[in-house]
Amino acid sequence: MAMRPLWSLLLWEALLPITVTGAQVLSKVGGSVLLVAAHPPGFQVREAIWRCLWPSEELLATFFRGSLETLYHSRFLGRAQLHSNLSLELGPLESGDSGNFSVLMVDTRGQTWTQTLQLKVYDAVPRPVVQVFIAVGGDAQPPKTCQVFLSCWAPNISEITYSWRRETTMDFGMEPHSLFTDGQVLSVSLGPGDRGVAYSCIVSNPVSWDLATVTPWDSCHHEAAPGKASYKDVLLVAVPVSLLLMLVTLFSAWHWGPCSGKKKKDVRADRVGPETENPLVQDLP
Repeated sequence: MAMRPLWSLLLWEALLPITVTGAQVLSKVGGSVLLVAAHPPGFQVREAIWRCLWPSEELLATFFRGSLETLYHSRFLGRAQLHSNLSLELGPLESGDSGNFSVLMVDTRGQTWTQTLQLKVYDAVPRPVVQVFIAVGGDAQPPKTCQVFLSCWAPNISEITYSWRRETTMDFGMEPHSLFTDGQVLSVSLGPGDRGVAYSCIVSNPVSWDLATVTPWDSCHHEAAPGKASYKDVLLVAVPVSLLLMLVTLFSAWHWGPCSGKKKKDVRADRVGPETENPLVQDLP
């Protein structure tokens, strides 16, 4: 019954001048979005049709003779609701729902109005992971300071950005710092006065954000907790012990090896027992 009005709407769109407006609508996976059917003041809608234009053209909802209809076989079947103001609500959204949408409206005088909307659906940003790396101090590093690198990572999500925030109520000047790899790595020089200072990595995309917070001074070598070693502590202990074991092994191989002559001397000495007379040894008078 609705086929004739539908074809007439498509004919209106093809033959008559159409005023087109455009907008971008953002939402996230699992949420819902409202595509508003806006029209000029005084435009009394008699018929309307909602379509998806890209990535494939599909009929989503229609309004004919005061009746709202959304039971069309499209990927939004069961997820589309047409409101009385002709705005189309879609949800829950999926990652493949991004695309271009169009609503064609005809008023009681036969004038048409088409509005196109671009929907972009993003994944929600997960909580990032922050790792603290301690730089081994050198002569150029001031005493009682700790150079740290804070590395922030989140799964590969489109259009994600990284930013850092120093969590403190009182700030008497930011310490020297710099950013690397598009803001994922923050380099900070800390002093004893920064024991309780925390840093937050904030990851965001156009529809969501999340953060993770760390206190980097806790990982510095001069404040390492009992039973926990910093990266510098591991290097200071593991490297000398490894070198010592290597030297002991090399010395043992040389000292007891076949070219040292030590083995023959020991064998000769073993043959001289307490009952064997040594002609080179004489009793003193």
